[in-house]
Amino acid sequence: MNAPRMNAYAPFVTGNRNRAMTRNAPELAQAKADGLHNIGEAAQLSGVSAKMIRHYESIDLIPAAGRSIAGYRLYRDSDLHRLRFIKRSRSLGFSIKQIETLLGLWDNRSRESGEVKRLALDHAAELAAKIREMQAMQHTLEQLARRCQGDDRPECPILEDLAQDECCGGSGDSGSGDGVSAGNA
Repeated sequence: MNAPRMNAYAPFVTGNRNRAMTRNAPELAQAKADGLHNIGEAAQLSGVSAKMIRHYESIDLIPAAGRSIAGYRLYRDSDLHRLRFIKRSRSLGFSIKQIETLLGLWDNRSRESGEVKRLALDHAAELAAKIREMQAMQHTLEQLARRCQGDDRPECPILEDLAQDECCGGSGDSGSGDGVSAGNA
């Protein structure tokens, strides 16, 4: 990803945050009057928690926040737009690495849309594979549940299946020894 951009007030607070050596750093009230947002407002306006905003900043998905004289983080509207982009990407299941790539493409106005489409289709294929796996697990659980009496007796085919030691040629963590497995379901 490209080097992180600093927002409008980022260069104004330097040194130890506790001592806040400043150069033209705004008071919080002035920053708000200039259209900047503290982290609580940024969280509310973007739908991303303050904790996640700090995390995204720490991994350079968003620019380093500027600071007020008192050390409060300050965010521009463009930072909020970027946070909404990240939130929407996360809601579609993109990984942080994929989002980093998407942000790089979004920032690059000379990008080719074909690369963006390829990323989206690759991700859709990954989701389809996960859905198939989950449907197989669902089918297996439904079959096991049909075999279980669900009464006051201690015998339970579900627990028996989960306790099976033998599996899939020794791979050790999926399926069952009685033919009822995600692969055979």
